[in-house]
Amino acid sequence: MWPKDIEDAARGIVADFTERQLMIATAESCTAGLIAGAITEISGSSSVFDRGFVTYSNEAKREMIGVANATLKAHGAVSRETALEMAQGAIGNSGANISVAVTGIAGPGGGTEEKPVGLVHLAAARTGHPTIHREMRYGDIGRSAVRLATVRTALEMLIEIARG
Repeated sequence: MWPKDIEDAARGIVADFTERQLMIATAESCTAGLIAGAITEISGSSSVFDRGFVTYSNEAKREMIGVANATLKAHGAVSRETALEMAQGAIGNSGANISVAVTGIAGPGGGTEEKPVGLVHLAAARTGHPTIHREMRYGDIGRSAVRLATVRTALEMLIEIARG
């Protein structure tokens, strides 16, 4: 179902996080649950995956994971600030101690000069650790390609924050 590299990364996360007793929550906008799907495709993922929030709309971001209306107004849904709040909100509204959040413009439309198609902000949070952020500019490579590239980066960030 998944490309081999994504499946391998997810399998590694499930094994490593099981050993470390880490529990994951995801907060996804442009990927709409694909990160959660990649992780839960792996047998045994129930020991490390608590829940996923699909927060496609601004209303969902506010209601489900507590992104501040002021943040959305000042910076927009596709921003560093929103991604950071999404990651923290996923932990705060779940039983997880580690999270990953993504918000972006997968295309083909919706981009602007300031926020072009392929722009994705990702954040990973872990209780008691600094939250990390990545701004990715994948380019206008097609909706599916942007979303798969985002899943890859999100899984890499989960691995990175677990080791940090």
